[in-house]
Amino acid sequence: MSFRLMLKPSHPRIAAAVVLALCFCCAPLFSQQTGVNESLVPSGDQPENPGPLASSISAEMRPEAIQAAMRRVADWELKQVQSRPASRSWEFATLDQGFLAASNALHDPRYRQYVASIGASHHWELLQGQFPANDYTIAQAYLSLYFDSHDENMIAPLRERADAELPLANNYERVVWDYCDALFVEPPALANLTRLSGDPKYLKYLDHEWLVTQTLLYDNNKHLFSRDITYLDKYEKNGQKIFWSRGNGWVIAGVAQVLEALPVDSPSRPRYVQLLREMAGELASIQGKDGLWRPGLLDPENYPYPEVSGSAFFTYAIAWGINHHLLSAKAYRPVVERAWRGMLGHIYEDGRLGCIQPVGDSPAPYKEGSSYTFGVGLFLLAGSEVDILSRQMPKYR
Repeated sequence: MSFRLMLKPSHPRIAAAVVLALCFCCAPLFSQQTGVNESLVPSGDQPENPGPLASSISAEMRPEAIQAAMRRVADWELKQVQSRPASRSWEFATLDQGFLAASNALHDPRYRQYVASIGASHHWELLQGQFPANDYTIAQAYLSLYFDSHDENMIAPLRERADAELPLANNYERVVWDYCDALFVEPPALANLTRLSGDPKYLKYLDHEWLVTQTLLYDNNKHLFSRDITYLDKYEKNGQKIFWSRGNGWVIAGVAQVLEALPVDSPSRPRYVQLLREMAGELASIQGKDGLWRPGLLDPENYPYPEVSGSAFFTYAIAWGINHHLLSAKAYRPVVERAWRGMLGHIYEDGRLGCIQPVGDSPAPYKEGSSYTFGVGLFLLAGSEVDILSRQMPKYR
């Protein structure tokens, strides 16, 4: 994900998006509680020497082994974020989702308490940043906490924000989500607002805007998304189109989270299921020998390291699809198992999770020990679904 609006004069529908974006470009990112600019809180680093890789992590597909790996990574990251100012930016909000999943899987309240403390300290308000969709990332954590406690205070600001913005954004002459990352950060929150309120307006808006973005950015032959319109005609060194790993991860994980919130009889459900299956099939076909995917999905030889955040996204979404009986366990469980083993190979002795590409909008180089909050959150989300999957006897063996 990045913090710039992509526009081209040749796409007049997108140009109109400037109007709404300008309404937010000067909005404050400073926390009223701390005076800290939350968008500038460091979300990770790339040390020259991250230390030795872990030597005692089991790759067995057993709940005990999966949870041990999750705990080691979660505990390391919890120490890191507790030493920094709290932030609700998308980088940290993605981690918050992972922490909540880890709390459930590990039956450990510490991660949940950390996330709840952030929401409470900010009175459950969302950020108001340059790109409104990004601000909704933290809403997923608030909604998860709400579904456990049913404390209306946790979602009242979210509902007020959405109700205020939908009429402003309900202009079908422009593209609201003009970068593929947006399909993860805002749509699941909108789907859940319909789920909890029964009001179809959020879902109606989501369905329309998702289709607009998919029509613009989805390659129906490759079954992958361009990051934004500026990548529709950009190519890798080997001549293949540039399809960014994490960008496609945002999308397929967004599909899974929207499907989880959608009513089973929703008329739009079949097209999200179709998209999940198409993307999963393509991703399985290009999975690396080490179980992971490179930053540029169709030119793996051009990148020295695998990319763990994109790989974690894919692992999470495919495992979720199996667990919800939307993907074949026989076809996809081996994909998940290989990916999980591959990610474990990038955990360091102290719990650092490496090979995570920093903030960006396209494939780019990074150091092997590169670790960032959002990648850790995605690893924990993946682990929570792999943990569920491990409890199911693979019938095909």
